[in-house]
Amino acid sequence: MIRLDHRQPVPENLRGAVVALGNFDGFHLGHQAVVREAVEWAWEQGRPAIVATFDPHPVRHFAPHVPPFRLTTLDQREELFAAAGAEAMLVFHFDDAPMCWPSSLTTKSSAEDFTFGKDRGGDVAVLRECGAQAGIAARAVGPVMDGGRAVSSSRIRDALKAGDCGEAARLLTRPFAIRGEVIHGDKRGRTIGYPTANMDLGPYLRPRFGIYAVTGRVLATGEELEGAASLGVRPMFDPPQELLEPYFFDFTGELYGQEIEVALCHFLRPELKFDSLAALRAQMAEDCGEARRLLEV
Repeated sequence: MIRLDHRQPVPENLRGAVVALGNFDGFHLGHQAVVREAVEWAWEQGRPAIVATFDPHPVRHFAPHVPPFRLTTLDQREELFAAAGAEAMLVFHFDDAPMCWPSSLTTKSSAEDFTFGKDRGGDVAVLRECGAQAGIAARAVGPVMDGGRAVSSSRIRDALKAGDCGEAARLLTRPFAIRGEVIHGDKRGRTIGYPTANMDLGPYLRPRFGIYAVTGRVLATGEELEGAASLGVRPMFDPPQELLEPYFFDFTGELYGQEIEVALCHFLRPELKFDSLAALRAQMAEDCGEARRLLEV
């Protein structure tokens, strides 16, 4: 997969591509339908297929005060686009500079509700009209419906904030996953027999705080792991700090400084404050047993 910058020329071998245009945060069922249309269109015409996305998200640029809401990082989207059959990812770097569409890209596929420009004044009809003047064809892809409602990133965020991992995974076609570097913490987990791989939540949406059954993947080696994780502010300890803290079953290696991806598979319970470390340790043993049972199903 090639990563392109909208401020740089498009390589000769990718010119005349079919481009799926959108934000594609989460790359859920609806996004997948748009990209599938672009990839199939590209195959029909013998052209390359490119997926365009925005970084940072336009909301982050115009409303920097909004709490973190991302479902995927740019690296995660790149992997998902490649798996969907695209040859390149085109990144529009969203800032105050005027944004121009590379003239060497000739066809586009976008969702029917796609909007652009000042006050969202541009829509698919405007895209078709303006594109036709430049020799660019455009297609719109209708919403993917589920239970009488359109699949959307907002719907997935609502599910995650409610702790409904199953609903989020069904709409994403995979569990929601947080990727990041394992950082040093206060190492309290080691003292009670549950060493954790601490991760900052960064730009990701904050799902419901609590304990989860999780799977993990070490990016450098591809090693697959299973475990239980605390996601939240650790009410037993001061100062409060938002962290994802997975404990991986039967793992004895070293993860500090490595990049891992942790998928939230099942919500077990909300965060609790216990009267003693002994009570916390007993609950953690129960949580791990439940996580093992759920992950075996």
